[in-house]
Amino acid sequence: MSHRNYAFLLTQLVLRDFRIRYRNMSLGVFWSLLNPLIMMGVLTLIFTRVLRSGGTPNFHVFVLCGLVPFNFFALGWVSGTVSIFGNAALVKRVLFPREVLPLATVLANCIHFAIQIALLLVLAAAAGYRPTRYWLLLPVVFGLEVIFVCGLALVSSSLDVFFRDVRYVVESANTVLFWLVPIFYSFAVIPVQYHSLYQYNPVAAVVLACRNIILDGKAPPASLMWKLTLVSGLALILGFMVFGHLKRRFSDYL
Repeated sequence: MSHRNYAFLLTQLVLRDFRIRYRNMSLGVFWSLLNPLIMMGVLTLIFTRVLRSGGTPNFHVFVLCGLVPFNFFALGWVSGTVSIFGNAALVKRVLFPREVLPLATVLANCIHFAIQIALLLVLAAAAGYRPTRYWLLLPVVFGLEVIFVCGLALVSSSLDVFFRDVRYVVESANTVLFWLVPIFYSFAVIPVQYHSLYQYNPVAAVVLACRNIILDGKAPPASLMWKLTLVSGLALILGFMVFGHLKRRFSDYL
């Protein structure tokens, strides 16, 4: 398949996934805004009014810097995991690169991701955080997260064909990661001896970089960026390797 045909197929699958997701929904794409706003409101209420932890100015923007990357990660990974099994009829009947399915599913979630990023930037500006030249680094940071999720989706979607409980493993992992990513707490509470290791978690690295850029008005540390780049790149390479090895047996299990 030529690069042009591959790109066309990928585009059509992304658009199809986006249309299907919001079909028959009265609010449609506005759910992309409502979901993070509701969660942001709940966490802000709990940690500023109920627990009264205090100490974090504009906590709603602080927590949204964590929620937006995590929401994309969790949704993209789960939906990418079930993309092959969910399209079993297409996989068995049509000859095309199977890798396109999990990639298209993850990229379809980028539409919601972009909407939520826009919401984050609007709320940050409304809270008094002025755009700086470092905001130009945001597409790089978020792009590396997309690469990481694509790599994970390639691995988990191929394994899901053979082991149908992979989806539940992924959902459980997302629950655990919600607490291992600094969504509603500061990186400063992490013991110093674990700082370097903690930054190898790409989702945590994205959240930290996002806060550096938007809240602190500075570039993320070089060490954080190279760790994010390294792990994301390795995840994508591993994803293609695992998927390429397993895809030849998909038809026997679907």
